Amino acid sequence: MSAPILKGTNLFKPIKVGAVTLQNRVAHLPTTRTRATSEHVPTDLIQQYYSDRSSSPGTLLVTEATLISEKQGIYTNVPGIWNQDHVKGWKKVTDAVHKKGGFMSIQLWALGRVGKPDLLKAAGHDLTSASALYESEASKKAAEAAGNPVRELTEEEIKDLIFNQYTNAAKNSIEAGFDIIEIHGANGYLVEQFINPSSNKRTDKYGGSIENRARFVLELIDHLITVVGAERLAIRFSPFSFFQGMLAENEEVHPVATFGYILSELQKRANDGKQLAYINLVDGRFNADWTESGVDNSFANQIWKGVILRGGNYTYDDKNNWKTVAKDVDADDRTLIGFGRHFIANPDLVERLKEGKELNAYDRDTFYTTNNYGYNTYPFLNSKVEIDIEEETKRLGKSLVLE
Repeated sequence: MSAPILKGTNLFKPIKVGAVTLQNRVAHLPTTRTRATSEHVPTDLIQQYYSDRSSSPGTLLVTEATLISEKQGIYTNVPGIWNQDHVKGWKKVTDAVHKKGGFMSIQLWALGRVGKPDLLKAAGHDLTSASALYESEASKKAAEAAGNPVRELTEEEIKDLIFNQYTNAAKNSIEAGFDIIEIHGANGYLVEQFINPSSNKRTDKYGGSIENRARFVLELIDHLITVVGAERLAIRFSPFSFFQGMLAENEEVHPVATFGYILSELQKRANDGKQLAYINLVDGRFNADWTESGVDNSFANQIWKGVILRGGNYTYDDKNNWKTVAKDVDADDRTLIGFGRHFIANPDLVERLKEGKELNAYDRDTFYTTNNYGYNTYPFLNSKVEIDIEEETKRLGKSLVLE
């Protein structure tokens, strides 16, 4: 057990984030878990998962990445938000969280070139991206085998993405009761495929210069501000990620130049009264050899003056008695500290951090399964509940729409 050194820090002080006031600065990061139905509807397992993690009132939970449309999918057993079944299912989740005093941010997800080409083909959709470039040789072979090679989105399709697919998903998110909408602009998915020069070789107004490569994300943000309001909108970036074919540094443009420009544009909008709820920054990365390392995103603090949700660099900080968390959250009055793996394994993470209690260890082997074991089976503090592993491994989620 570590000393509760975090108790006297900013981590447990209220903070206004967009239109809501959180009672602490611990946030649940988006963590893909594959517990939705085959029709991408949230299940009773998902409802329990987020409800349990609202055990400390006033906590912000960012959902797993949620597909904006079938055209921009498809992965199996991940949730969507493009139809009324999705809305009805998610509404039961947000209601459960709000009942406990929690807040929810939905992460809107467009896959682009890393969508499954065979699943898209079966659904009658093309594999598309900012440019006709593959993430890897393996992804090229998979697309060719499926008879669904990646192709560049047309300007008309980009317009459809912004004004129809994302807009529909955003409106549905509000109807489903979400407090904030976070655009997934990180980890090599579609938004970052436009931003990054390694995946964007377009020659029209959406490619080439930093300004052109940033055009899609800024047009998307500007439009969604008119749909849901700036205070209910957020975005996630991973400037230094190598994941899924993104290059942290290249001979052409340094990430700080690219993301510094985007953040400066978002700050201009904030100065004009259109400040986003928060910017979610990935502060850690998996290297090519799958080791983990921290990255320096301090440039973002110098440009963006609003709330920043930081995560990816705190998984092992308990070994340092949470000194990095304490330092970062007290460095200013606008930092949220995000946890993924620790929140997976500790439904009462906020209370454990506050009191300096030992954390449950996470089991990586259960992250992407579809059953309940390793999902809703991590104990609360002082829990005496016995888990039947065989029974929980057999337990699959039930659609919240069918209940």
